[in-house]
Amino acid sequence: MNRKVFDFSQDNEENTGKAAAAPVLTYTTFYSEVSHPSPEDPILVLSNPKGVFEHHISGSFLDPEKRTAFDSDTPQAKADIKKIDCRFEEFIRWLGVNRIRVLLSGKPVRGGFAVYRIRETQSGTSSRLSAQDGFLQYMIGRLLNSTAPKEEDSAVSEEEDEADDDSMKLTSLQSITDFLTCAGKTFPSNIRSWARRNLAVAGSEEVSQEEQRHAQRALSLMMNIQWKDSYFASIDPVEARRILDEELYGMEKVKQRIIETIIQINRTHKLPAYGLLLIGPAGTGKSQIAYAIARILQLPWAALDMSAVHDPEQLTGSSRIYANAKPGSIMEAFSRAGQSDLVFIINELDKADSDSTSGNPADALLTLLDNLGYTDNYMECMIPTTGVYPIATANDRSRISEPLLTRFAVIELPDYTPEEKRTILLNFVLPRVLKRLELSDKECVITCAAADAVVAHYKNVSGVRDLEQAAEHLAAHALFLIETTGVKSVTYDEKMVQELL
Repeated sequence: MNRKVFDFSQDNEENTGKAAAAPVLTYTTFYSEVSHPSPEDPILVLSNPKGVFEHHISGSFLDPEKRTAFDSDTPQAKADIKKIDCRFEEFIRWLGVNRIRVLLSGKPVRGGFAVYRIRETQSGTSSRLSAQDGFLQYMIGRLLNSTAPKEEDSAVSEEEDEADDDSMKLTSLQSITDFLTCAGKTFPSNIRSWARRNLAVAGSEEVSQEEQRHAQRALSLMMNIQWKDSYFASIDPVEARRILDEELYGMEKVKQRIIETIIQINRTHKLPAYGLLLIGPAGTGKSQIAYAIARILQLPWAALDMSAVHDPEQLTGSSRIYANAKPGSIMEAFSRAGQSDLVFIINELDKADSDSTSGNPADALLTLLDNLGYTDNYMECMIPTTGVYPIATANDRSRISEPLLTRFAVIELPDYTPEEKRTILLNFVLPRVLKRLELSDKECVITCAAADAVVAHYKNVSGVRDLEQAAEHLAAHALFLIETTGVKSVTYDEKMVQELL
């Protein structure tokens, strides 16, 4: 991709006393999706006059409106920019405009010096990092993990290891402004326009402080979301099956449906048009299935309990005309996840308060489930939802409206048989409990007859949650006997189980 580039080989106006000529366009930008830069996949390439750049160089970029180059602290070593990763073009411009001193790490390559790391340093020194480097690294991390803008949108020491970016949040108006300047092209076009409008409101003295505060809060939420495109990389179905077998016993119908979804994603590289609705008795592992899917898709997840939602406004947010206005729980879920691609788990869909005077809160989910975009009243902006995979759970199908049902691929889960419950208790629940209590499988043993007794004790209870509680009771009792009586192990038979439970 050819872009404007400036030739800085000529002396500037201050040195020549002549009017500066219009800059010559020389540097190019290139498309990259690399998330970990290296000399082979750099952030940018500088010229390397006389081969003086070897590993680390300090200095600052020049204002691109005057002269786009890197002004090194090394005498007589001003370097032109030859190539820039298109994701970083505005970022480099911002560094030059603000004369921010940086330490570049790179390697001499054919045709120049390949820069793969940029750190901010304190003014006047090249050895100490600035306190603002946290913001700089956050910005760089976001750019590296972003989708490169389309054309129409036009090795270091251990002490230099990058800090964790996750704790960095964009809250101040200045940091939001700087980030939008550098990374704005990585946002959807409607969000860029929305951000510019809200920046104007947040910085205006002609509106009330409440309006400024709401605009800044909305910007902070939006800027902290990493916006992905709709492309999904292929998923290994064998590994997906392994995860499902590790997390779930039986449920072959559910596993088959999930594997079919994986195959569909691998063919289209997009999420399916419909999410999953898992309907079944309590304790049958519906939420566990949702978490397993998030693990397979390698996506963050956000959970919403519909039984605690009594007003649609809790989901859709409230208008900024109110002093106590706030975004809805769906928007907050995006912000907590930190990216637009996520598994959205909607628990207890049938428990939404249908008797609410303001309508059934569950109906507010319809636009989210349509994958056409979601509008929050507080944000006043349509949020792209093409990267959202919804998974809902419910106990009673009859309490869910037909419009909601049509938005899901419905899978009904029957309760486990006694034989399945015994297998789950011995092979899944008990090992998990023993690990939690730091007991070995030889210190607490449950015989098959004892397991049958546990299952029989809870024969009128659906699901396996009570089995886990029973296993924890038995394991804790075994631990008590080991610690107080000196026995090496405890083996539970049918009679002992009946006495304890």
